Amino acid sequence: MGSLETQVTTYRDRDQDLLCLRSKLTDLEDRSRRDNIRLLGIPEHEEGTDIQTFLGSVLPKLTSLDFDPPLEFQRAHRVGPKRSDTSLRPRPIIACLLRHNHARQILQTARKHGPFRIGQHDIRITADYSKNTNERRKALLALRPRLRQLGMKYGLFDHARMWVTNNSISKDFYNPDELSLFLDSFQHQPMDSANPDNSQDTARENERGGPLPPGPEKEGSLHHDTDIDQRGRDAERLARLHDDRGQVLHAVAAYTQLSERDESRSHLKPTIVPP
Repeated sequence: MGSLETQVTTYRDRDQDLLCLRSKLTDLEDRSRRDNIRLLGIPEHEEGTDIQTFLGSVLPKLTSLDFDPPLEFQRAHRVGPKRSDTSLRPRPIIACLLRHNHARQILQTARKHGPFRIGQHDIRITADYSKNTNERRKALLALRPRLRQLGMKYGLFDHARMWVTNNSISKDFYNPDELSLFLDSFQHQPMDSANPDNSQDTARENERGGPLPPGPEKEGSLHHDTDIDQRGRDAERLARLHDDRGQVLHAVAAYTQLSERDESRSHLKPTIVPP
């Protein structure tokens, strides 16, 4: 029995270590890319034989920025193998700028005034993120229809941080699963309010002929920090047990079978609940 408990604890600790290492590697990769920009939509062969010279002349025209000192690049190239078929979507260009402030200026301008135009082509300029960060961004952006349906304000910032505001209460979400759990709590609630008694208050206001006096916050509000924190802890637990969960479940199942054979040792059942 003791060995099985030790194995379960070991697997859980290893899951936490793996998640921590993965997070650190992702952060290191994103930091190494922070001077990069990605240019989407530039036709193939438009850059000629010297892509850095091409970008140095076209970027100031696209962004209408006056760079002092002039733009300089550490490296620049297209992503993927060469394409002879010009009807296909052109390959993106990744450029690593020598100065970080130039990259920041270009990205800020692209967010405000993009996309840009070269001839008949739309050109988009975006930041360059690691694969893990791109996947998290896509998962967070996939929840936008639910956020709009619930009438919540939102924004995606700082790599993969979704900022959500509802009824003047704001919260940051870095994990798509945590945000999904948060939105699930509003699934059966009125779309325009987190307050379940809002409709009753409106009716009372109509009868009274004016707004009700301010009162204490209702205890049933779904914005209480305790509910949000609990859902966050549940999401973190699911993430920790995601890797190697088959081995963890196997150890728990074997331990449960042995425990059921000996009722006198039923108090030794593990407290870990598999997802």
